[in-house]
Amino acid sequence: MTRPTRAQLNELADKWMKGTITPSERELLDKWYDLDAGEPLAWDDESEEQLAARLLSNINTQKNPSYSSGRRWQIPAAAILLIALGIGAYLYVSRSDSPRQVAVTDKAIKPGRNQAILTLGNGEKIVLTDAANGEVASRSGVKITKTADGQLVYDAANATDENSPLEYNSIEAPAGGQWQVKLPDGSVIFLNASSGITYPTRFVGNERKVQMTGEAYFEIAPDRKMPFRVESRGQTVEVLGTHFNIMAYADEKMIRTTLLEGSVRIVTDAESKMLEPGEQAQLAENKLKVARDVDMEEVMAWKNGYFKFNESLESIMAKIARWYDVEVEYRDKPASDLTFSGKISRSRDISGILKMLEYTGDVHFQLEGRKVIVTK
Repeated sequence: MTRPTRAQLNELADKWMKGTITPSERELLDKWYDLDAGEPLAWDDESEEQLAARLLSNINTQKNPSYSSGRRWQIPAAAILLIALGIGAYLYVSRSDSPRQVAVTDKAIKPGRNQAILTLGNGEKIVLTDAANGEVASRSGVKITKTADGQLVYDAANATDENSPLEYNSIEAPAGGQWQVKLPDGSVIFLNASSGITYPTRFVGNERKVQMTGEAYFEIAPDRKMPFRVESRGQTVEVLGTHFNIMAYADEKMIRTTLLEGSVRIVTDAESKMLEPGEQAQLAENKLKVARDVDMEEVMAWKNGYFKFNESLESIMAKIARWYDVEVEYRDKPASDLTFSGKISRSRDISGILKMLEYTGDVHFQLEGRKVIVTK
């Protein structure tokens, strides 16, 4: 049979979930799974979680990195189906033998959302989550507007006095939050959870300079006469007009600056390096190096609405803690070689994500209020 495309598989699985799939479409999906997994799907007798467990078991059983070209669709295809079904993840782990019964209960800790606090130059604070759409402030002719899609837009076209002192604003997206800012020059900044940025309400002079904490993605409007500079944790990123991501959380050992397009220069007290698209500057212990083998999808996953993992459990749980605004406690230290790979929608409740991690069979989670307890 002709293999369906990934888009077709997503559409078919979505129709099955909604109950709108036709008999012929269902037969196509059944035949595809028979072809790739070697067993029929028991659609009528399986719950979503049972189906997820069997698909994950199939992924774990077949996950040989040197699989032949005749089976090369197996892991991606099962993963596509899991995502399309709304299970929200495909995960496999290097030490896993088989799935096991999940212990996490369905406690509704919701995912993060558009929420942030704006601090004006006079110290006034505005909770953007609660503010009505439209104009939220106007100072010295600079109009600040909140849009319906969670963006704050600055318009300095009517700024009253070019020679007046600069006024600085800051936006903080808390744990469980995210926000977008469109600066007066047209540059757009996307803030991840537990992140903040400080910036002038208008740009004058020979540079555009902002300070940031946490993680942010930048789409900088080009202006050769006024370079854009981002300061974060002992480094400065200098750009003219480009797209890049900076991950500089205080609890992370390394600052990662990843360039998607254009060019940037990374400057520290000791050295500086230029980046080309697809490269990542890594700053740790005052040493700066450039990595060229970078998974750009993983870097941009947070902005695109999902997590993509290829890392330790501790690193994964740090991301989950920021997005879901939870505390993580380890009752048992996970094995140092326990590495998860996969992708999970950031729109799922936390219990759904923890269940998918538990399916690997090497870790358990328990929820106590807003605390996640990790055990073996």
